[in-house]
Formats: sequence, structure tokens, C-alpha cells
Amino acid sequence: MGLNVAIQMDPIEAIDIDADSTFALAVEAQRRGHTLIHYLPQDLTFHHGRVLARARPLEVRRISGDHYTLGAFEVVDLSELDIVLMRQDPPFDMAYITATHLLQHIHPATYVFNDPVEVRNAPEKLFVAHFPELMPPTLITSDRDQIAEFREEYVDIIIKPLYGNGGAGVFHVDPADDNLNALLEMFTELYREPIVVQRYLPEVRAGDKRIILIDGVAAGAITRIPKQGEARSNLHVGGTAVQTSLTPREEEICNAIGPELRERGLVFVGIDVIGDYLTEINVTSPTGIQEIGRFDGVSLESDLWDAFEARYHSSRAWP
Repeated sequence: MGLNVAIQMDPIEAIDIDADSTFALAVEAQRRGHTLIHYLPQDLTFHHGRVLARARPLEVRRISGDHYTLGAFEVVDLSELDIVLMRQDPPFDMAYITATHLLQHIHPATYVFNDPVEVRNAPEKLFVAHFPELMPPTLITSDRDQIAEFREEYVDIIIKPLYGNGGAGVFHVDPADDNLNALLEMFTELYREPIVVQRYLPEVRAGDKRIILIDGVAAGAITRIPKQGEARSNLHVGGTAVQTSLTPREEEICNAIGPELRERGLVFVGIDVIGDYLTEINVTSPTGIQEIGRFDGVSLESDLWDAFEARYHSSRAWP
């Protein structure tokens, strides 16, 4: 029997239907007979103990330039739905955190993927710090003396904002670079939070690997190759996706973090691996399933919906 599904996401008219993971999930949900509605995060309201959304019925189709139809706006009580997909893109700012607090009021009676409490508790660059044996040498601080000492020890470093996303604000500071102080001044002006400093991993020139885990199990991967002269491999800053498979070390990483992800209700997760190191755990709005599907001939969106439905139906089996 079809489920009533709300998708909390960014404006659907602006997405790339050949790359957007949320679009692939919507198409698969519709194929399974689920009813879809769409709303933006700013359309959430909390009133008299209820979580409401100013939403519109949604239909999707894989036709470029004509990939969606939205119906008339209506105010929907999210507690009357079956599933909410929290799929808006970061930044992971106070607006994002507020959305998790609001959705917490309905979960798991209405099942939210990923669990909003655990999304709030697992910022990408902080959650990975719970697995220090898997990550590269890393410093999270606002203390310039600590940063100077870290650079003296590791010489070649990366600095990036703690709550950045998509490669924005990531700088490679090599041994000959004398811009570190200027960069720190800029970071201080832009951000109140500490910054992340990591040992530079030259293996990134051969690409970093995005691995998708579904309910704690590795389901597929792509390697993203940075363009010439670029230290970042993110696809939307010019990186190129190529087919790949998991190395024994990457399988070890997935096996180490998988049980924790599953326990936290983080069903759809994308991790980033460079060389032998885990660098980020993405739980907010992971991407990559369409690229993996094209390379490997698989449907991760179908596997994800199998996992979503299993979680949903299991939650309805309470005694």
C-alpha cells in the first residue's frame, strides 16, 4: 500500500535531474505508488504542539525541462503523514538545526529520514572526530598558536570552515604559502566557530572517494577526480566522477562506522575517503547515487526505499 511522503528540500525547479539524489528518490517513491508532497524548510510552522508545512502535491518525471508538477498550496499536519525525507542542502546553520528541532516533534510517529536528532548531533566534520583512528591528523580550534604548531609539525596542511559544505572555503596551504595569517583573519571575519586544520593528503590528486552507506552497509562508491590546479574534488566545483570499487581499507572503515550509523538511525550516509583516511561523514543531504547507478548498473534509490520502508514498517510493529 502506498505511503504518504513529504520531501523537505530546496526548490525543485533548480535541480539537475541527472545528478540530484533527492530527485532519484522521488522518482522511485512515485514508482512504488507513494504519494508525494513538497515543501521548503522555511515553510515549516510549529503551532499548538503541531508541526505544519505549507506544502504542495508533487509529481515527478525524468524529462529535462519538464521534470515536475506542483499542485496548489495547502497547510499539512506532518503528523498525519507516514514519512518525511529531510533533504535540503547545507549549510548546517541555525536554520538547519531549527528544522531538526521541529521535525523531532513528529519522529518516529511520522518517520523522518535521517533521524533529525542524530542529524543535529552529527555535523560532518565533527562526527568524524568520534573515529580518530580512521581520520588524518586533525586540529579543530580558533587558537592561532595551535594552528602554527600544527603547521610546523605537518608542514603541508588544509584549512576549512567547520560547518562549510561542498568544498566551499577549503584552502591548501603548502610549505611555501605565506598566506596563512591572511586566511585566518578572513576566517575570523566570516565565522564565529573554530576552523578545521588537517594534514594535506597528496593522495587527493588521484581523487577522493564518496561511499554511500545504507543503514550502515556500504552500497556503492565513486571516485571524484579534481580538475587540474584544484585541491577540491567536489563534482560541482569541476571534479570528475569515475567508476571505482572499495579497497580493503575502505571496507574496514565502513565496517567500523556502520554499526554506529545504524544505531543512530542514519540510514542514508555518504562518507568521503582520501587515501587511507576518512575525512567526512555526510548525513544531512548525501549525494552520488545517480552517478554510482550509471557506473555500476544498480539502483541505490531502490535500495534506500527498501531500507526506509523496512524502518517505517518495523516502527509500526510496536507491541
